[in-house]
Amino acid sequence: MDSPVPPRPAEPRPRRRDRHGRGMRGPIAPPQVPLSVTRADAFADLVYDSRDRLERRWPQLAQVDFLVLEVPGSGPDGGPDALTEEDGVPLGRALPSGGGYRDRIVIYRRPVEIRTKGHDERALLVHEVVVEQVAELLGLAPESVDPRYGQE
Repeated sequence: MDSPVPPRPAEPRPRRRDRHGRGMRGPIAPPQVPLSVTRADAFADLVYDSRDRLERRWPQLAQVDFLVLEVPGSGPDGGPDALTEEDGVPLGRALPSGGGYRDRIVIYRRPVEIRTKGHDERALLVHEVVVEQVAELLGLAPESVDPRYGQE
């Protein structure tokens, strides 16, 4: 009689999925893809883009520090005592040099984000706030800092 052939032991298969069938876990997007840019980083990029645009016309802005803070009173913007605005929450502030600091322009991220709906609207408001603060720091009208101010 024939002797039955014993079954071969199963070879381990390459693992393609985790045990719950959802696939291998990993990053959603590589770091160079815009998906991995935080909202704070994207906002700071808008501020620096506006600064760069204005710096071509006003080279003295190279000596001005541009800062992005979450909300007023949360950093080197003069503290909560400096907030004496009756109009509500400020969107930005120009701080003249003093105390070992250079001239500074501070833009507040959260108040600007709350007032805008999309990226284009946010970029426009950020540029307007930057122009207004530069104008205040230089003692000029916003229209003379950027001739397109208020037209976009």
